[in-house]
Amino acid sequence: QARLVESGGGLAQPGGSLRLSCLASGFTFSRYIMSWYRQAPGKEREWVAAIFSEGTTNYADPVKGRFTISRDNAKSTVYLQMNSLKPEDTAVYYCSCSLGHWGKGTQVTVSS
Repeated sequence: QARLVESGGGLAQPGGSLRLSCLASGFTFSRYIMSWYRQAPGKEREWVAAIFSEGTTNYADPVKGRFTISRDNAKSTVYLQMNSLKPEDTAVYYCSCSLGHWGKGTQVTVSS
């Protein structure tokens, strides 16, 4: 049974940093594209970043240059390093794989 569990969310000040982790289990992690999405209050869920099995990455324009997605296939974990955080980054962040599985999300709040 596939499972994705996010962690690392919390409260950060504007300009600060957070690192999210997503631990995968129940499928061959290394074979699949892993992505991060986010959903802010009152808004639709939006794609943030993706990383292919060989390491190629893509980013949504609002986070390009500030966020970095990475993966450790040996640990079945995908990360999202978030720097220069802005209040508009406040959202629930979700991990997803290209098999269609989703985690339950982790809350990120950026506020002074």
